[in-house]
Amino acid sequence: MSEAQSDIVPQPRSKLARWYRSPLCSVILAGLISFTQPGIWNALNATGAGGQQKPFLVNGANALTFGIMAFGCIFFSAFANKFGLKTTLIIGTLGYAPYSASLYVNNRYGVEWFVLFGGATCGIAASALWASEGAIALGYGDVNQRGRHTAIWLGLRELGQLIGASIQLSLNVKDGSRGKVSYTTYLVLVALQCLGLPLALLVSPPEKIIRADGTKLIDPTKKKAVLGELGRMWKLLQRKQMFFLIPILVGFNWNSVYIGLYQTAYFSVRARTLSSLVTSVVASIANVFWGWFYDTRFFRRPTIAKISWFTLATCMTAVLSWQVANEKRYSSQDITIDWTSPEFGRAFGSVVLLRFLNESHYMLVYWILGAFFDDIEILTLAVGIVRSFESVGSAVSYGIGAVKTIHPLNNLIVSFAMFGVSLVPTSLAVFLVPERPATSAEVASLSGDVRDSDPEVDSKDDTKGVPVQASTVL
Repeated sequence: MSEAQSDIVPQPRSKLARWYRSPLCSVILAGLISFTQPGIWNALNATGAGGQQKPFLVNGANALTFGIMAFGCIFFSAFANKFGLKTTLIIGTLGYAPYSASLYVNNRYGVEWFVLFGGATCGIAASALWASEGAIALGYGDVNQRGRHTAIWLGLRELGQLIGASIQLSLNVKDGSRGKVSYTTYLVLVALQCLGLPLALLVSPPEKIIRADGTKLIDPTKKKAVLGELGRMWKLLQRKQMFFLIPILVGFNWNSVYIGLYQTAYFSVRARTLSSLVTSVVASIANVFWGWFYDTRFFRRPTIAKISWFTLATCMTAVLSWQVANEKRYSSQDITIDWTSPEFGRAFGSVVLLRFLNESHYMLVYWILGAFFDDIEILTLAVGIVRSFESVGSAVSYGIGAVKTIHPLNNLIVSFAMFGVSLVPTSLAVFLVPERPATSAEVASLSGDVRDSDPEVDSKDDTKGVPVQASTVL
């Protein structure tokens, strides 16, 4: 048997086994893992300050989390190409539960150091999780499926916030004052996060994935070195497609921190938990809509990219302008906004719209990555770059949000300014979106050997796209 034939994965015998090895199954599992990990984390943060009365300790812990991720995402992307996406994914399920547990301990007993420790474990786990699950969602399927796969991945993540927020609302529905959520809220959420590890064990590694057209993915871990992967990532970052995305990656998440400050300053506990519930539904709607739109064939991909970005940019500018007016209005009053308050519709509406637009931003950025590149190794490195720069922005914004003397209005103004700075470079990146993503060979030729030039490795890469052998295995 030839070397190329020996790399071919035999076709599983049963329909269930074939579905289990399909890209869709692994994407669903990655989405369910995201539901139990960052989905629950989002559920807590969507109430404002992790459900606490004051945002400063939690914002400090989140700044630590994202500070670790700024470097950790880069490392774990290289780690994934050396030791495997599945191994990295498993590591990514181990650090979220300690953070949620620390919020419980702080809420009930006032212990503060544990929150910072939980923020550190969450940062390490999140670095591994985002580097691996993003590559699974974008790289396992064909380019024509990346819109819906991204929607499934991020949509299931929102299911975590939806369920978590439902639990929170049921436990805090009678609390119409400002303050912190009930400590019993955290116990259920910690239990849900413990489900991430067994789900990660079920995910198929890339070399065992069989696409619907009978092609397979190569094993991306062959003949890799972590330092070599970091070098490839640096060369990839120098490509203008990635370079132009940096401003929006750094600046876009600033308004998420502001939303937490805004809610803790003016909203009642039950209004905050209702906000977490409604915004998770709205984010899911954004995932479904953009997932459908990105895979539609009514327009060419470059046209889809332009329509999406300029719609997002226009709407975000309008909503941020509206929120500046809201913040100035409420900051001049000693006000508690409950769902029975006359101001609730105005105050709550802007939060809902911002959440829809923030989720639309995630969908756009990850879809653009899938439109640029078609190689799972390159996508793994690209996702690491994206998450690293997003984490830089989040770390700084949460750090500023942890300073008690900085008014929420100042945070909002900085968010607006950061978004304004990103408009031109993001537009340039959008105009570079091609009809078909670059292959691994094209990436190597354009970026100065992003892929290793070892001829033996290149010969193995040629097995990508080979039809799966018709033999069967158990």
